[in-house]
Amino acid sequence: MPEPDFRNYHVAEAEAGHKLIAALRQWRPGESWSQVKRLIHNRHVQINGNLCSDETRALKAGDVVKVWKEPCAAPARADDVRIHYQDAHLLVVEKPAGVTTLRHSEERNWSPRRRQFQPTLDELIRQILARKAKQRGRPSRGHASRGRRPEPPSIRAVHRLDRDTSGLMVFARTAEAERRLVQMFRKHDLHRVYLAIVLGHIEAQTIESYLVRDRGDGLRGSTTTASEGQRAVTHVRPVEHLDGYTLVECRLETGRTHQIRIHLSEAGHMVCGEKVYVRRLGGKPVRDLSRAVRQALHAAELGFLHPVTGQRLDFRVPLPADMKRLLERLRAGVPGGG
Repeated sequence: MPEPDFRNYHVAEAEAGHKLIAALRQWRPGESWSQVKRLIHNRHVQINGNLCSDETRALKAGDVVKVWKEPCAAPARADDVRIHYQDAHLLVVEKPAGVTTLRHSEERNWSPRRRQFQPTLDELIRQILARKAKQRGRPSRGHASRGRRPEPPSIRAVHRLDRDTSGLMVFARTAEAERRLVQMFRKHDLHRVYLAIVLGHIEAQTIESYLVRDRGDGLRGSTTTASEGQRAVTHVRPVEHLDGYTLVECRLETGRTHQIRIHLSEAGHMVCGEKVYVRRLGGKPVRDLSRAVRQALHAAELGFLHPVTGQRLDFRVPLPADMKRLLERLRAGVPGGG
């Protein structure tokens, strides 16, 4: 059995308020202060799933500190975000893996220095738009009053992708576009296709269930009582069968939180690199020998009618480099990579 790639440390009540470096030194007595400091600054440490390079970060009870054997990917930069379409009403962007769509409520009062350690997608997009406006020689949003900086460009999230999911997203730039796009998502009037690398040999099928926030063990999942959940439908088509794995295409008929990850896991074909939905209710965790470093899920296609002009917009992006590497290794019969 391969050696674990990481170790988790759970912050107890008595450890609340301790600085990250002090806690790690206590948890890892065989390592010196300088060794622990290098772990933090060389991107080996995550807190609650987010990379942390701040050794003075004060911990809270319940925090989960994860220390990886290998360095994590560097935080996303504005140059890692590709804009595929832009007009006065909306933006279509390609999100890299490892970045959250919006900042969580408890993070909104973070200092600018701390935010730089883990920027969010909306912040990176605003950086791109502000930089483009500066290159054109005008303020990013209207004209700034004398002695005042221009306001940051306005973008409005109308849906989200999980932090470790890559791929296509649309953002509104006006209140009107936001209202219409939200309505389109509510009615499922968009074409959305994901690519995933999953465990096992899966055949074409439609997975339909009713999803609830708590299936009985604190995780989202399906219920047998339709009146208690939201209807969720995922159409699955195998693209390539490998030895013990399958590259699949998942077309969303509905768009529930974590829908694809839950449906595939419950069907017995967990997404490679999955960290949450790793077991059926009451069952044992599924062994994932792919050693994918993140959930191998990518939003590859996005299509919809422009909410203001009515123009048909369709976008398709290939697998990102990390998923291509994982796929190549699995094709060669060598688990690992990602």
